[in-house]
Amino acid sequence: MSCSVRDNVSLASMPSVSQLGVLKRRQQEERVRAMVQELAIRPPQIERLVRSLSGGNQQKVALAKWLLTQAEVLMLDEPTRGVDVATKVEIYQIMRDLAERGIGFLLISSEMLEILGMSDRILVMREGRLVGELTKAEATEEHLLSLATVMSQRTEAHYANVVPPR
Repeated sequence: MSCSVRDNVSLASMPSVSQLGVLKRRQQEERVRAMVQELAIRPPQIERLVRSLSGGNQQKVALAKWLLTQAEVLMLDEPTRGVDVATKVEIYQIMRDLAERGIGFLLISSEMLEILGMSDRILVMREGRLVGELTKAEATEEHLLSLATVMSQRTEAHYANVVPPR
């Protein structure tokens, strides 16, 4: 957060913008400026400190950092947490555009509508275990909630022994 947008975005891809430990500043700036433009990071000043940006633009900087590595799959953990509705829509559009270019995502989210709207396949975990796998066609809010909240047999057995029947 205390680094500039330029340094933060290029941090994970330093080998591609340096040679023998010497930073190729011009190449670094060109690549970062291209990412800033592609993701519409505002304001588009690469010398600006990341902490001075809005939450949504900080999220875009984090995404830009990993996109610059030319990763084929990205893990997005709560990518829209703490951002306004307009920025959420912007981030969703960026994700769709990247998916169309062949980049895969592992989306981790506590927002049901985000999961339903952005996923092709949904894996539901409960108590650290995989409890369900759904296609987009099978996924409904009710189905996801039932998989995510049903007590395990072990937990049900525990409560059956602790709580006397009425």
